Amino acid sequence: MSAWQLPFVRPALLADRHFSTVIVGAGINGVGVFRDLSLQRVDCLIVDKGDFSAGASSAPSRMIHGGLRYLENGSFSLVAEATRERNLLLRNAPHLVQPLKTVVPLSSFFGGLMSSALKFFGRTPPQRTRGLLAVAAGLRLYDLLGRRQRVMPNHRICRVPPSARTLFRAAVRWTATFFDAWISHPEWLILELIGDACRDQPRSAAANYCRVMGCAGNILTLRDEITGALVRVTADTVVNATGAWLDRSTAVLGGAGSRVMGTKGSHLVLDHPVLRDALEGRMAYFEAVDGRVCIAYPFLDRVLVGSTDIPVEDPDKIATEPAEVDYLLDVLGEVFPNMAFGRDNVVYTYVGVRPLARSDADKPGQISRDHSVVVDLPNATRDIPIVGLVGGKWTTFRALAEEATNEVLQRLGRPRTASTEGLPIGGGAELPADAQATERFLDRMVAASGLGRARAQVLLRRYGSKALPLAQRLGASGDVPLLHAPDYSVAELSYLCLETGVVHLDDLVIRRTLLAIRGLVTDAALAEMASVAAEALGWDATLAHKELQACSTALRERHGVRLSPVAAEVAPSFDASLMASSAFGQS
Repeated sequence: MSAWQLPFVRPALLADRHFSTVIVGAGINGVGVFRDLSLQRVDCLIVDKGDFSAGASSAPSRMIHGGLRYLENGSFSLVAEATRERNLLLRNAPHLVQPLKTVVPLSSFFGGLMSSALKFFGRTPPQRTRGLLAVAAGLRLYDLLGRRQRVMPNHRICRVPPSARTLFRAAVRWTATFFDAWISHPEWLILELIGDACRDQPRSAAANYCRVMGCAGNILTLRDEITGALVRVTADTVVNATGAWLDRSTAVLGGAGSRVMGTKGSHLVLDHPVLRDALEGRMAYFEAVDGRVCIAYPFLDRVLVGSTDIPVEDPDKIATEPAEVDYLLDVLGEVFPNMAFGRDNVVYTYVGVRPLARSDADKPGQISRDHSVVVDLPNATRDIPIVGLVGGKWTTFRALAEEATNEVLQRLGRPRTASTEGLPIGGGAELPADAQATERFLDRMVAASGLGRARAQVLLRRYGSKALPLAQRLGASGDVPLLHAPDYSVAELSYLCLETGVVHLDDLVIRRTLLAIRGLVTDAALAEMASVAAEALGWDATLAHKELQACSTALRERHGVRLSPVAAEVAPSFDASLMASSAFGQS
């Protein structure tokens, strides 16, 4: 397998194969188990009814964090684990995970002390904004719990002079500053984990748009969601990592139980240069008047704002409601009263369902974000155990995967031979560690590929150390930028289509690139991308038009992107000579 050939297969190629473990659900937790088990040389199959990471794993706040607010619920072990995992991700995936300076505006001195105490003892307090003493105590404990593998400074608290009270509301008297982290492209990290897994265990495989229809004996029936064809595989164990769909998937597999519930979190991406500049690279972490913690931070060239926390029954039927957009914009107006916010600033919305352990808590924010591993033993119709992953959060995926992997290894009677704790992920391996090393790496990329230095820098930020073999590939095939989305090239999109499991156009537009979330997809850009995908994947004109229409509808209705109701026709085939004038700068 080459450095950039990823092991994605269609279900037809799986027929009658045996795997030691089949993992259902290709979000971050399922892929974490896939990566860990493959590291132990266990042959695994991972499947998902949709695209890789298309569920909640593609819709987080894109923060890698310990969960400061979970301290009020007494979740000390969760915060300790999450801060440690945050620190490990900063080391293991530095191309995608970066430190995030965070500021908390504070208006009162004593506010929230009684509320925090009541929450700690499981009582429901009246809503009151947290003050300096409560936040200072929480941050002191946060620093203590996050000391393992720490790479960032401890918190500090500063008084805000009256002359400097311009960013937040006038009542703010202090700011508390601490560090967490953010991830630029979580969907890409998931693909990298799959690639790492299959490098370590070549007999492992991954299939998207592949639904599990049932389990009898040790046989799992799978359906290709594209063709409708059924195939069967056998396994010794099954891992259910379907998140908010866990109970439904367990029933399909012949298990029972009511273990999870979901709350949806909606996020906005704003084109608001004034706020982005004012934040100066920091995240603002603040409370709305209803006590809900919200965030706003610079995300690439935009501002990411989140999030709501609303119970939902059906994770397949969710959308960002207009009332949620208004709520988040109103909260921004409260915190930043000197700025104007409106729907015209919103370039993208997204929503995911958090998979929480079922709880009788009064409010979603009081439900633990902790995780557990449960086992459904074999029964009269199923000969193999189901290992289920309950709850969890993005940051702690590795720890949850380790726990689940240990359970599977015990069921298989196999020892653990290696740990994922210190393993770099994908392009985080052999990444240049400082400015001088980065310049030398860029020199190699430019010399090996013939690409311009600016283009090499973009690829390095996007793919880490894997940018070198990709740059060579792009340089050899001609790296012509798209006319209507010049951050990407025709050759780069073709690579993504051919080697990262792209089946539908929205796989490419929404999850393989950052164009959609940055609000850079126009009608013309979408038609152009459809043309590249059609040529790479062999779509005929009818299928290409169908994919264009479906992707346009998804962007409009699920993500609030302002596109024409009737998408443009697929762009004609590319003529590189016509685009030479807009090509990436050459050395």
